[in-house]
Amino acid sequence: MKENNNNIWRYAGLGSQFMIGLGIFLFCGLKLDKWLHVKSPMAVWIFPLLFITSAIIKIIIETGKKK
Repeated sequence: MKENNNNIWRYAGLGSQFMIGLGIFLFCGLKLDKWLHVKSPMAVWIFPLLFITSAIIKIIIETGKKK
């Protein structure tokens, strides 16, 4: 039962890190696009895409570890 509870907190932590990181990268992309005066929002698409790719790789590595 205790290990089940630890897994819940572990995955909740990964989920919250993912959502906060995605928000930060979106915000930075918006600011960069506004600063560069770009017509098409390229940084808004590229920054979150890079974050999602790296986050998925990190989640796969962390959840795939065998004890």
